[in-house]
Amino acid sequence: QVQLIESGGGLVQAGGSLRLSCAASGRTFSTNAMGWFRQAPGKEREFVARINWSSGNTYYADSVKGRFTISGDHAKNTIYLEMNSLIPEDTAVYYCASRRFAEYEYWGRGTQVTVSS
Repeated sequence: QVQLIESGGGLVQAGGSLRLSCAASGRTFSTNAMGWFRQAPGKEREFVARINWSSGNTYYADSVKGRFTISGDHAKNTIYLEMNSLIPEDTAVYYCASRRFAEYEYWGRGTQVTVSS
């Protein structure tokens, strides 16, 4: 089992910035990627960003490219999401997830991000 704990959410004005963190613990040795997802009220959960530990490659949803940056410290099993130029449409619960293969197996409980206009 892998436990994921997110932190760093909050309330920010449009145009502002926030930094989310996600710390993984437990059986993390076989994790090959970690990512961020979000779910806004009344909407389905959507992919935000991912980092692959083996290659260091990062991937982003089109809606956040150029504004969000995912990074990580593999030794600490921690990832971050730097969010800049936030807009009200970024308001959502942000979830951290990890996977060994193609499917994300473990999820955090989420952290609320609210962007006011």
